[in-house]
Amino acid sequence: MRATPGSSLTRLTDNPEPLLRAEEITKVFAGVTALAGINFSLERGEVRALVGQNGAGKSTLIKIITGVLPRSGGRIWLEGQQVQFRNPQQAQAAGVTAVHQEIQLLEGRSVAENVYFGREPRRWGLIDWKRMNEDTRQVLEKLGLDIDPRMALGSLNIALRQMVSIARCVSLGAKLIVFDEPTSSLTTHEVSTLYTTIRRLQADGVGMVYISHRFDELYTVCDSVTVLRDGKLAATRKLPGLERIDLVCLMLGKQREELRAGTTAFGGHPAPHGEMPPLLRAENLSGAAHLKDVSVEVRHSEIVGLAGLLGSGRTETARVIFGADRLDGGSIYLEGKKLRLNSPRGAMEAGIGFVAEDRKLHGIIPELSVAENLTLAALPQLARFGFISRTRHREIVARFVKQLGIKISSPAQKIRELSGGNQQKVLFARWLCRNPKLLILDEPTRGIDVGARGEIQALVRELVEAGLGVLMISSELEELVEASSRVVVLRDGRQVAELQDESISQSAIIHAMADDN
Repeated sequence: MRATPGSSLTRLTDNPEPLLRAEEITKVFAGVTALAGINFSLERGEVRALVGQNGAGKSTLIKIITGVLPRSGGRIWLEGQQVQFRNPQQAQAAGVTAVHQEIQLLEGRSVAENVYFGREPRRWGLIDWKRMNEDTRQVLEKLGLDIDPRMALGSLNIALRQMVSIARCVSLGAKLIVFDEPTSSLTTHEVSTLYTTIRRLQADGVGMVYISHRFDELYTVCDSVTVLRDGKLAATRKLPGLERIDLVCLMLGKQREELRAGTTAFGGHPAPHGEMPPLLRAENLSGAAHLKDVSVEVRHSEIVGLAGLLGSGRTETARVIFGADRLDGGSIYLEGKKLRLNSPRGAMEAGIGFVAEDRKLHGIIPELSVAENLTLAALPQLARFGFISRTRHREIVARFVKQLGIKISSPAQKIRELSGGNQQKVLFARWLCRNPKLLILDEPTRGIDVGARGEIQALVRELVEAGLGVLMISSELEELVEASSRVVVLRDGRQVAELQDESISQSAIIHAMADDN
């Protein structure tokens, strides 16, 4: 039975049950717990922000709610009825839909075809184009949108395509819509249009979950916020009255009164070499992910920290410096020489190494041996006339395994069999055997145990004392405070503060992240 156009906007009811209630939701991947007993509820007409750092569990929770992933444990109720969605189609049929960051529509089809794709109204076995266009027009009007249903989707800008995606959700009978980073590609005016649409949906009783790393958006459009941290529920709070610094503290697991330096193996930072010119000078960088006017310098024997929340531009800055992402504006100098980097190869040849954040995705090659992983970046230096010197290969592997204390049964052992800490040491060795001048470290101690963390931190300090320059990204504020002689703080792709020496503290970093003036 087909819903009347526009009637799919859920009306407020007297049902005392919340729109959505999820209890003790767990998810385990290959023995690793991604979600641990999450409780989550959403009222009709409520807009709930869902926030957390990388690996917090946001995407996993949303995929479970929308039927993309099965849950390992827990129960979910929709309007008081227990549900078990086995796929997104079942969730959509029940009124649970999503608008993704990457718009998943067909550019070559019309607006109406996209709104009713797979559910086209038919007459005598054929698509009833007149009715489909009229139904689409009515749904668009309900959302305050003046879009011709017959237009090709590809002729619309990104913002209007997103509105069409929302219209599709409404036509499906949306009771709950998940917005996943909906403004990542929108202009300021287009964002305003999105907010207006969200308020219309809210007035009609549609519940919404809003994922974004931009605090300005959250405080503009959301009523409440749920914070996840390391797969656990950290807090659910009303947004009005919640100061931004307190929201940042919840995301990082900090208390205002406890924002002191912790204890790490860095044990303080060495002073850079006096008045020497900078090893790295990056000026007014702009590029990937809305990176704008970021500047950073690193000297020999210095650790400079990059701080910021998810989406602040930390990794994007590192990737631009390493040549992995395109530099749209600004300049990069290494030892006073301007670099023109079109790829990581150019950065490597200049003397820059990069230990990426995601060890498994961008670091190790799991089915290769320790020796093969360790020497991967050094192969051009080991080759002569196209052949690898096995003797030099064995010597390098043996030297760095011993020097870094990498625990292995043999160099031929597959790297996937090592602990996280030993895998990370292999990645360090991969770059050290190239004798770099600058090493970029993106979350160097993430996902490794306490003992290995101390070993990695001590290793970094030894390298810096020997003259290496380090640009370090870390969500562990204790690391940044104790290791860095300077910390550059980023927010929404912009540089918002640079702290130095005694002015570096967890409190100062968090205030800069939150813009809590």
